[in-house]
Amino acid sequence: MALIVQKYGGTSVGTIERIQAVAERVIATRDRGNQVVVVVSAMSGETNRLIGLANQIDKKLSTREMDVLVSTGEQVTIALLTMALHAKGADARSYTGAQIKMLTDNIHGKARIKDIECDNMQNDLAAGNIIIVAGFQGVDHDGNITTLGRGGSDTTAVAIAAALKAHECQIYTDVDGVYTTDPRVEPRARKLDRITFEEMLEMASLGSKVLQIRSVEFAGKYNVPLRVLSSFEEGEGIGTLITTEEDEMEQAVISGIAFNRDEAQLTISGVPDQPGIASQILGSITEANIEIDMIVQNVGEDGTTDFTFTVHRNDYPQAIELLENTGKKLGAKKVKGNDSIVKISIVGVGMRSHAGIASSMFAALAREGINILMISTSEIKISVVVDEKYLELGVRTLHSEFGLEQKTA
Repeated sequence: MALIVQKYGGTSVGTIERIQAVAERVIATRDRGNQVVVVVSAMSGETNRLIGLANQIDKKLSTREMDVLVSTGEQVTIALLTMALHAKGADARSYTGAQIKMLTDNIHGKARIKDIECDNMQNDLAAGNIIIVAGFQGVDHDGNITTLGRGGSDTTAVAIAAALKAHECQIYTDVDGVYTTDPRVEPRARKLDRITFEEMLEMASLGSKVLQIRSVEFAGKYNVPLRVLSSFEEGEGIGTLITTEEDEMEQAVISGIAFNRDEAQLTISGVPDQPGIASQILGSITEANIEIDMIVQNVGEDGTTDFTFTVHRNDYPQAIELLENTGKKLGAKKVKGNDSIVKISIVGVGMRSHAGIASSMFAALAREGINILMISTSEIKISVVVDEKYLELGVRTLHSEFGLEQKTA
């Protein structure tokens, strides 16, 4: 008998009809001889509705009370899904995060899981019950309700799967797996049967929104096999299995292409080329809680240097203002910015054992007249910044260059 943890997101439980469909899928999984734990999100739009209600009262909201408020969305879903299972003759029991003692730290709105008490869930599973757990929420040492941040239900599911030593954690969403790139940009994108934790983590951090980054980190840390499946496909789909590199018989050189439209570039020119200058340039940016992505510092000439970095596009107006103030203090020759750029990245653990990947990438882009503005590399990824107008052409070019097209019969 296998233990399966399934997670269903907001669109999967967005209506009573969809909740009924989830109940049928859960029962089908149980009827194949599995024990089943289900983690659910709030119904689609519910969390935003609750936040909107709070904003009508006060824009400066207590983070503790916000956690109390938004956690109710998942409580509604677990009750409705459990009722749907009962109506179909299945034994099921619902649990809030507090009831299973999903212990977290006390950082409201973005809490991290510290421990899970499994006794009640294990007893119910042994008694033949299907367990329905509210995702996204937990409780701190003082009994305060906490939430894990947007997408936290994925992390809840993986954490429960790790704690119960589940055979597999299945993430049901509105896509049927992980693709070589976004099919809306490259129609020939191919669904991957497998991808490693490391590759999926890079894909998630570089712009792929299939899974929350923290859930992939958690799965990799505790070696929980993770499968992405569609909630809206009939029958049992294969989806994409996210697993360890050792499980791969033959690893492709490049597994996927990720991209991020939400980039902005800032450059400060003619600053003193001396120790500590990077810290002085970035100090006010980081103090404003603005995350910095790629960084390039040019070789100094005449005792000065140029320094370029990227931030999220939403942070661009504040970042450029802060950088201009820093430039005045440092006597910089010029401060300029560009919020019409994108980042395109190729990802693959096969890069470790194959030379020439970077040169192939750069040559392919050059043939299409795409100028590279910045480059960043790691052991299994290469990222480039290009003008926004070249996003789709760049993705399609690289997809073809590395042979990732949809296979034909």
